[in-house]
Amino acid sequence: MRKHLLYVIAAIALVMASCTEEIDTSARYVFKEETITSYLSKHEQYSEYYRLLGEVMVSNISKTNVRQLLSARGHYTIFAPTNDAIQEYLDSLVTQGLIPEASWDAFPNEHKRDSIAHVIVFNSIIDSGDDYNEYQISNFPQQNSTSKSVEIPLPNMNDRKLIVQYTDQPDSLLVNDCLIDVINRDILCINGVIHAMHNVISPSNDTMDYLLKKYIEDENSGFVVSAKIVHACGLFSELSKNRDEAYEDLFQSNKIRKKNEETRGETATFHTVEHRYYGFTFFAETDEFWTQAIGKDVKDITLEDVMDYLAGQGVYPELKRDDNYTSEDNLLYQFITYHLLPERLPANRLVYHYNEKGYDINRKVPSVAVMEFYTTMGKRRLLKIFESKESEGVYLNRFPNLDNDRRGTYQELSCDPDKEGIAVGEPNLEGGNNIRNGIIYPIDKLLWYSDDTRNNLQKQRIRWSVPSMWPEFMNNDIRCSEITDEKHKNIYIPNDEEYKYLESVDISKDTRFNYWTGRGNGWQNMQGDELTIRGLLECTMRLPPVPKRGTYELRYAIQNGGSQRGMVQFYWGSNKNKLAAMGIPLDLRQGADNYLHTKNGNVWSDIGGETDTDDDDYNADIDKRLRNNGFMKGCNQYCAGGPGTASMMRASNICVRRILFRETMDPDETYYIKFKTVMDDDTRFFYMDYMEYCAKDVYDNPEKPEDIW
Repeated sequence: MRKHLLYVIAAIALVMASCTEEIDTSARYVFKEETITSYLSKHEQYSEYYRLLGEVMVSNISKTNVRQLLSARGHYTIFAPTNDAIQEYLDSLVTQGLIPEASWDAFPNEHKRDSIAHVIVFNSIIDSGDDYNEYQISNFPQQNSTSKSVEIPLPNMNDRKLIVQYTDQPDSLLVNDCLIDVINRDILCINGVIHAMHNVISPSNDTMDYLLKKYIEDENSGFVVSAKIVHACGLFSELSKNRDEAYEDLFQSNKIRKKNEETRGETATFHTVEHRYYGFTFFAETDEFWTQAIGKDVKDITLEDVMDYLAGQGVYPELKRDDNYTSEDNLLYQFITYHLLPERLPANRLVYHYNEKGYDINRKVPSVAVMEFYTTMGKRRLLKIFESKESEGVYLNRFPNLDNDRRGTYQELSCDPDKEGIAVGEPNLEGGNNIRNGIIYPIDKLLWYSDDTRNNLQKQRIRWSVPSMWPEFMNNDIRCSEITDEKHKNIYIPNDEEYKYLESVDISKDTRFNYWTGRGNGWQNMQGDELTIRGLLECTMRLPPVPKRGTYELRYAIQNGGSQRGMVQFYWGSNKNKLAAMGIPLDLRQGADNYLHTKNGNVWSDIGGETDTDDDDYNADIDKRLRNNGFMKGCNQYCAGGPGTASMMRASNICVRRILFRETMDPDETYYIKFKTVMDDDTRFFYMDYMEYCAKDVYDNPEKPEDIW
């Protein structure tokens, strides 16, 4: 609970302690305008909502009700339902069969009544705390160029992120499918803002398995066939996960430390992540697609029909076509699991935009090509999510022809029809479709991990931001969080002795695993963020899969601008417990042509870096010299700083890529990399930004050298 809430509780406790106590008013604000509660109390259209605010407690262990909270100092955004809106909500409960009549007296017991009151109140309030202002219409998050829906960064009191939905009518603004009143909006109070709502905001607490069950039962849902496949493959149990209750109990009972104070070297406070949520993203072929593909009405399409169709399209011919759908060797299982990601990706975060070349963070219009690479559920395979200015939307597995020459723009020149990929449709987030743990995106083409997709992936460099490897970073709003208070900017991940928070990372007890979102800092990092892992560290991380068997380089991005960078030995292999040491230690103090931060002072780097000139042949020679020494310049896709920075990473002398190794890798193997400090100085820290796979056909192509982007 935030600071000012604690002040309110403390003040109420003092008043209750003694009726004759003399209260010190010196620290009080002198209000000349309305507080939220005083405003609501004077307007009859909010009388039901005002009454509920007085009945609902701020927590199970508090004696303070929400009305008392909203009478205190703070920055609150209130989506206040009118009396008519609350009555309409009660009517909907009658329609659902939850109560016999639309009255508060109709609930079967007090618990049910209280839970509905809690839903209405907690979903209507965003507490911005001490670090943020309330959300007036003018500072709602803006839609991007391809989606009319965008999440408000701060969650409401129910720990749900509300969705702003823009329409073609400027006055028709919705939050979670609920209309904001045209006149009674942006009502400014001394401690926040009120928006009158024509509907009660009540996002569903259902999980994806429950939603898919409803889709199967409803022939008009649009996803009957895809939902049936998921169910047949035994995935409902996994898709029912919402929150790790074991972690929740440990955190709430203070058995996991709440923060990590870094006083050695660079001083900072990192706050332990509060929850461990699960989440899922499902790219699902629509019933319209299946009806046209198979030639039957949706209610008549069977699983056998789907498998026959897939076989006819050449989908996974090596797999079994039996009815053991839960087996990884089954055609249907491998087909549908390639549609699922173990992280919840909202529409404005399918592809991350921040400091790529030419991107305007205010206009939010794509500039150069940007892509993410995620590992799917089931058998581990790569799914590419892509967006560019020319694509006019987000696509799966799109492989366009890019203007990637040295003097190019890194924009699309063209896209061959067989490489255009699959457009990601707008998700339905209305009513019960807005579930807690996932999002379903409609697609209108067949999605599978074809030979063409794998070949195209191998023919390009695969670059990923390191935190994108971990679903926990997406599901718990850690990666590149837009919330910029200290609690959300500086994150501490417990080591494995405290609690194994990251499933695919082993963190030793002597390792302090910290993360900075980097928002507003202007760091020379891809997407602005970075990991700063400290102590006598030892971390083992599972790597993403490669698309095809072949020889690959694994590259590691270094930004040596920090004075506390350290040095690690790295290990690699497929047996996590017996990884082989690879090459010489990785020195994070070494840039392209600049100095090392050592105890003996600064010395010039000797890897052969020079600034680009007007002579591209000479520039290519410099690139070859760097490669011969196991290095590359930074990429030309991202700025050497925050959004709008003119200089690119390639031009920065503190940004380089270290080629860790060249090895044969197989898509059916799982590979790990371990980093272990070789320095006794625990004030030094291990920096991580992005990594790359690059196949030999790309980095050693005699006809077309690898591009600089």
